[in-house]
Amino acid sequence: MISFLKKKNIEISVKRYLIDALGAMAQGLFCSLLIGTIINTIGAQFHIAYLTTSVATIAGVEYTVGGLAVAMSGPAMAVAIGSALQAPPLVLFSLISVGFAANALGGAGGPLAVLFIAIISTEVGKAISKETKIDILVTPLVTIGVGIALAQWWAPALGQAASKVGTLIMWATTKQPFLMGILVSVIVGIALTLPISSAAICAALSLTGLAGGAAVAGCCAQMVGFACMSFKENKWGGLVSQGIGTSMLQMPNIIKNPRIWIAPILCSAITGPIATCVFKMEMNGAAVSSGMGTCGLVGQIGVYTGWLNDIAAGKRGAITPFDWAGLILICFVLPAIICPFINNRLKQMGWVKSGDLKLQ
Repeated sequence: MISFLKKKNIEISVKRYLIDALGAMAQGLFCSLLIGTIINTIGAQFHIAYLTTSVATIAGVEYTVGGLAVAMSGPAMAVAIGSALQAPPLVLFSLISVGFAANALGGAGGPLAVLFIAIISTEVGKAISKETKIDILVTPLVTIGVGIALAQWWAPALGQAASKVGTLIMWATTKQPFLMGILVSVIVGIALTLPISSAAICAALSLTGLAGGAAVAGCCAQMVGFACMSFKENKWGGLVSQGIGTSMLQMPNIIKNPRIWIAPILCSAITGPIATCVFKMEMNGAAVSSGMGTCGLVGQIGVYTGWLNDIAAGKRGAITPFDWAGLILICFVLPAIICPFINNRLKQMGWVKSGDLKLQ
């Protein structure tokens, strides 16, 4: 069995399933749901007719350019996961149907259903791949058959479970905004810097509202915090790569000296409750945006999209200067001030040295 799994490149490990697959799923979400949402927002705000009018009608439902991208989020996630698991072509292409089914049947918790079902379908497909002389028939039949059967069996339950957990977190945040603001901000921020996907986690839990705002705050504390407090070592290249790219670049340095992580974590514990209690910042755009922080400014676009959604739904009258002040302070100004300040104190204590934040 061990030799067979090795021959089929099936590696049962936490890294492959919870790091590689989860990270790839977030990329699939970014290239479908998130990009589609951004396209819709740009079209609506700048009155671009091509982006706001229907380009296709399927089963009586009209789709814009962005709408088509959003509709393909399930297949995009599944194919991304299959790619991360190094699936052969026939398995990879078969995952398109599997992802669509799992996401559709999973409802609000569709991304979590896609994660589990795509992983199993991929590994089963890899196991059967090229084992028969009619591989072109057998591999797609097995991969799609197993995937859709699991989608019918598991996806609704997985979706409901993820949705309930997300709903519980959001409910708790409205009841205890200070405590939950700290917890959500710190946990999601840590997940963003770790080699796992905070975006995929937020998407799987459908994390929006005040909890989504706290998640955005935590992610920004990590990204902007690391970018600013390491500016002396990494200059402008480091500022951009961490501030608009990812704070995950600091993981090798964190392993060498975990104390460099203290400042961003403390910062997220400060900005999280400020977001929930003072500015009441909500992220009511696509849930995946809650875990993106300042990566491509996706978190901020998500908050802005949420404001527009709330206005359209009659939940708010307009976007106020207070809203903008909160977004700018939470996402950019406070992390840029707090993290370097705390890190300098740590240097004075001898816990952090110059060069500890230098990117390789």
